[in-house]
Order: sequence, then structure tokens, then C-alpha cells
Amino acid sequence: MNLSFVRRSTAPVRVVPVAPGATPPRPTRAHVAGFTTMPGAATLLVGRKSRLLLVALHEPEAAGALAIARLPHDGHVAIDARTLPHATAVSLAAGAIMRGWQFDRLRTQPGPGTRLERLDILTHDPAAARIAWEGLRPGVEGALFARDLVTEPGNILTPQGFTARLARLEREGVQVEILDAAQLRNEGFGALLAVGAASEHPPCLAILRWPGAGNADPAVLVGKGVTFDTGGISIKPGAGMWDMRADMAGAAACAGAMLALALRRSPVPAVAVLPLAENAIGAYAYRPGDVLRTYDGTTVEIVDTDAEGRLILADALGWSVRQLRPRAMVDLATLTGAIVTTLGHDHAGLFSTDDALRDALIDAGTAMQEPLWPMPLAPATELESDIADILQCTTGPRQPDALLAATFLRHFTGDVPWAHLDIAGVELRERGPWYDPDRHALGATGFGVRLLDRWLSTLG
Repeated sequence: MNLSFVRRSTAPVRVVPVAPGATPPRPTRAHVAGFTTMPGAATLLVGRKSRLLLVALHEPEAAGALAIARLPHDGHVAIDARTLPHATAVSLAAGAIMRGWQFDRLRTQPGPGTRLERLDILTHDPAAARIAWEGLRPGVEGALFARDLVTEPGNILTPQGFTARLARLEREGVQVEILDAAQLRNEGFGALLAVGAASEHPPCLAILRWPGAGNADPAVLVGKGVTFDTGGISIKPGAGMWDMRADMAGAAACAGAMLALALRRSPVPAVAVLPLAENAIGAYAYRPGDVLRTYDGTTVEIVDTDAEGRLILADALGWSVRQLRPRAMVDLATLTGAIVTTLGHDHAGLFSTDDALRDALIDAGTAMQEPLWPMPLAPATELESDIADILQCTTGPRQPDALLAATFLRHFTGDVPWAHLDIAGVELRERGPWYDPDRHALGATGFGVRLLDRWLSTLG
């Protein structure tokens, strides 16, 4: 999509945002007596040679999204921001771009509607607007990168397919290291290897480093990267299993955040650690009742092979604590259906051992419209095993529970300030009562990218 900040535009449709209490532009005022500036209001005026769309301007990104949602058949759109501050103008652009996103890489024919090919932002000072845009562009590009990753099907985005996409980050200066299955075996990644053992696509660990400036310890992001999840021997029901291609949304969000850091040339050192595996069924599949040994030496009694995300995260968290000396560590994962039952599709669950980190993440999520809801950890005693150091999850009615999943992860974080974001339920937007077509594109959301980018920007 081509974004331009210009004084004039030849776009066949012009969007005019109208602030609360303001009146529409003078040439149109007589024709829109019924137009209001209530949130979500939009009125389309059709002329012989052009069209004008009035949209209510309350929250700028929402107004930008609304403009694109109400004009789904126009590849070239101009938004008139000449009377607005540059910060508002670029937020309108961000909302329009996020709403106009489509994934059509695998289509042989154009999809329904017309892709937003060109967006002009009308402003009296294009140079100043471009400078303002550089504050938002990295997060937007990172989120769109994550959306593309989450949308790709599991037969294409295998663990190795995922690592191939990381060339985009290398071009921006991110250092990418991949530990293959043989290296994982030598290093003792017993949980990650077990989860990926039945797949013809072997597991791997992607380590993404952004050096930043200075010699500070890095902030560490850990993302669950199950490129497809059958549930293993504890197989999932067929209904909805197609969405399990998105079970790597946590890893995608971390990769997108690292892209954002690189694009803005952040001074903050950061590392993303992405355990990548396909949870398949086969002769080498791990089983309920097995005992696995994780990277840090912990033995884990397996209860449910469909609770695989916490296992691969355990290895990645343990490795990060030992090898990276994190100043803080945040993991993201589509981890449990229980968090969807609890919070629905608007908030991600937040679990943390550090109050300052928790509050900073909540603030970042609020600022970027990626809200988090703080949740408690369960007592560690609920994961006591008769034969191993820890149970993977319980065998009772709470299994697999979001609180216990977070408590399991807590075991592998040492004394590092840590937070876990359970993003199940917010990683996708699907048709239904939770979907607002005026605000969101269908499909992957890229949830977490802009939140992490905002949080990392606050670290000195």
C-alpha cells in the first residue's frame, strides 16, 4: 500500500473527518443536515465525478478505520487532514492502513472488494506530517508483518517456513540465529523436541537480537510458535481446528515487535526467543503420562499433549534466563481457551511477578488499543506431581486452566521480572457478535506488536 502526504490528490473519493461539535465543510453543509458527529457516524455524498465521505472524528485511528470500512471498493482514497494537527493526521493514516489490510498472497484471482492500494493524506505541510508518521510507522509495519505470518497456513508456514520469513528482519539489522533440532538435542531442549517429535518438519529455536545502544542487559520477548496444533495424541475436535494455524501468533507478535524496534532504530537492546514446532500425531509423538526433562533440568509429568504451548515456552524461558540475563522478560502465547471464556475477545490476560512491569504493560496496551486485564497466579501446590518435579497441568475440572498455565511458566523464570500475556481470543477477528467491521479487518490482528513496541520505547 502506497501512503503519501500531499497537498492535493486525484483520488476519486475524499474522506473528511468532522470533530465533535464541528460542522461539515461549507460546500456540503446544505446536503448533510442529518449528519451527526456521534461515534461511528458516516455519510457518503455522491457527485457526478467524485465522492465525499464525512466521518465522525472521535478517536483518530477509529475514524481512519471507519473511512476504509465504508469505502470497500476504492483502491485510491484521500483523507483530508488539512485542518487537523499532524498527530491526528498520522493516526488517521494508521487506522486506515490497519483496517485496509488484506492477505491475498495465495489467491489466483482478486478477492472480494478492492485492496487499498493508495492512501493520500491531505495536509498543508507534508514534510512535517512525514516526520510525525515516523513515530507510528514502525509499529504499524510490525503489526502487518505479524498479521501476514499468522495468516499463512501450516503447510506453508512450517517452523522452517517461519524462519525463512525472518530475512525481512535481517535486512533491517536484526541478528537472526537459528538452533536446529540437532543443536536443540545437544543443548537439552527436551520439551521443545518432544512437542515437535512427530512432525516431518523438525522444531527449532529462533533467536532475534537487536543490539540497541550501550551495554545494558536486554529486554527479552518469548513467543509461542506452534505453527500448527492438532493437539497431538490428546487430539482436538475437528470443528475449529483450522484456526490452529494461528497458534504461533505469540511468536509472530514478538517478531513484529523486533521489526518495529529495528525500523525506529531503538536504543533499547532486546532479544526475541521463538520456540517453533508443529504439534502433530505420529509414531514419535509424546504421550500423556510421559515425563520430559526441560532445558533447565526440571522434570515435567505430561497430562495433556494439547497443553503443548507451555512446554515449548518452558524451554525458551529457561534458556533465556540462563543465557541472556534479561532486565525483564515478557512472553506472549495463544495459550488457553480458558482465558477466552474469562475475558472474551477484547482483552488479553496478563500475569506477572513484578508490579512495575505489569503496570507498564497495561499502560502500553491502553495507549495502543491492545488492552490487558491483570489476572492472578494459581498456587504452585496445584501442580505437584507424584513422580516428577512438576505437573504440566492438572487432571481435574480446571484443566487446562489459564491460571495454572501461567503458574507453570512462572516455575521457569527465576528471579527475572516477568509477565505472561495469554493472547488467545484476541489474535484473530472473525465474523460474529465480537466483530466490529467499522474498526477491524477480518483475520489476524497482530495483537501485541504495538503494545510491545510502546513498552520497549519507555525503557531507558
